[in-house]
Amino acid sequence: MDNAKKIQAALIESASAFDCILVSSQVNQRYITGFDFEDGYVVIGRDFCVLLTDSRYIEAAKLSAAPGVDVRCMSGSFAAMLDGIMSDHGVKTVGYEETRISCASKDRLGGQLSGREFVPTDRLIEKCRCIKTADEIERMIKAQRIAEAAFDHILGFISPDRTEKEVALELEFHMRRNGAENASFSVIAVSGAASSRPHGVPRDIRLEKGFLTMDFGATYEGYMSDMTRTVCIGRADDEMKKIYDTVLRAQLAALGEIKAGADNGHVDETARSIIRDAGYGEYFGHGLGHGVGMEIHEAPSLSSGAKGETLKEGQVVTCEPGIYIEGRYGVRIEDTGAVVSGGFNNFTKAPKELIEF
Repeated sequence: MDNAKKIQAALIESASAFDCILVSSQVNQRYITGFDFEDGYVVIGRDFCVLLTDSRYIEAAKLSAAPGVDVRCMSGSFAAMLDGIMSDHGVKTVGYEETRISCASKDRLGGQLSGREFVPTDRLIEKCRCIKTADEIERMIKAQRIAEAAFDHILGFISPDRTEKEVALELEFHMRRNGAENASFSVIAVSGAASSRPHGVPRDIRLEKGFLTMDFGATYEGYMSDMTRTVCIGRADDEMKKIYDTVLRAQLAALGEIKAGADNGHVDETARSIIRDAGYGEYFGHGLGHGVGMEIHEAPSLSSGAKGETLKEGQVVTCEPGIYIEGRYGVRIEDTGAVVSGGFNNFTKAPKELIEF
């Protein structure tokens, strides 16, 4: 990938009000340079890209950074080296990541880099990240395959004698053992009445009868997957089957509406109306979906608040309707895929029929 050139092209095309971007976000630094590090900065302008870090990372940076990235080791203070880099390239106006850096840090840098104006970038890098390249999509599909292999494995692992923590740890261990850098986020595995908690924390108790909701994903070469499947510990009663069927119908209908040019709010309403008509509207409180990439929550949003926004080819989104009845149970089914001109390239191939243990 050559994401540095993508950002440089955006700087040129947007006729931006800044000469360079001072990149402080770790995820954006990795996106631009291909190298994951914790201390330092990336400075990117229309015709240059410098990665500045300390001696702990410099050897790995030289090996891993993308071609064309000028890797430099800090000597003295970061501020002095940043000032020198900007002077070398005639930088007078510096774009800063207004959603990624604290006001105190920005003010401190502004004082150290005196004589330069600091202006917000209006999330320019994130807007570039929102549209995935074929290479990025390939990595995300690989991440999804790793997650699905873990799901296949966990179906043979689940039993009433297992604990929620054991299920969550087994999912993560299987993903990491089979190529994941790590889990995309803390694995969710909650059962019984706790399944009504969309972001519930696995407990050190045996799986309770009722629904078991598992929300998890793998990170592969910096890119994440996200999926949710709900199974049943014991037999599902008629109401549980109705709830599961309602969520599944809502998801399938919404998946059929995802395509380039579709209204984000309309896709959300497609799923929401089915759940509402079944009598469970008040129990679906979150948006239908969100973007995924190098972070687990990115733009765009599939929600009622996104009405008027339209999906674009190359965006990767989740579709995850749910019904959550406090103190009783909850169901969520989630797929992830890429928006294409004629529909949705669903990365998620795991089965969706209700499985009972």
